[in-house]
Amino acid sequence: MIYEFRVRGQLGEMMLRAFDGLRAETNCHDTLLRGVVQDQAALHGVLGQIEALGLELVEVRRVPDDLPR
Repeated sequence: MIYEFRVRGQLGEMMLRAFDGLRAETNCHDTLLRGVVQDQAALHGVLGQIEALGLELVEVRRVPDDLPR
C-alpha cells in the first residue's frame, strides 16, 4: 500500500534519513513523504517516528495502487 504523510515545514537531510524508503517532496510550507508501507505495524512505525521527532502531521492518506508512483 502506498501512503502519503504531509508534515509541516521543510525537513533537512538529517531528518529525512529517519524516513528511509520514503520519497520526499518539499514545497515552501510542507514536506510530503510518500512510499510503500507494508502493513499496519509499519504504518504505526512511520507515525511514531513523526511524533518522536516532534513533527506536526498535517495529513496522512492512502494512495490508490493504480496511480503512478
